[in-house]
Amino acid sequence: MYKTETSHTKAYLTLNSFEKNGDGGGPSDCKNQYHSGNMPVVALSTGWFNHKSRCHKKITMVVDQCDSTKGCDADHDYQPPCANNIVDASKAVWEALV
Repeated sequence: MYKTETSHTKAYLTLNSFEKNGDGGGPSDCKNQYHSGNMPVVALSTGWFNHKSRCHKKITMVVDQCDSTKGCDADHDYQPPCANNIVDASKAVWEALV
């Protein structure tokens, strides 16, 4: 079970690659595809991802979850589970903030 995030939970923005062989692991959960680092897309922690209910919603575009319940396997690039307050952002999101 994962912690329920709310609108008052502070988020931590992290850099993530959504490209094939990138540090995001497998293809995104929303459409089972990879995304260029030039696309402004994000992955949300499992609670915010909310069983795909936020796919393609505005942040700019949610395409994946940063799994807070599973990790350390090939699908997750052998990385540990995400914290409950992570927004993994593509390179394009970070560049837009500069």
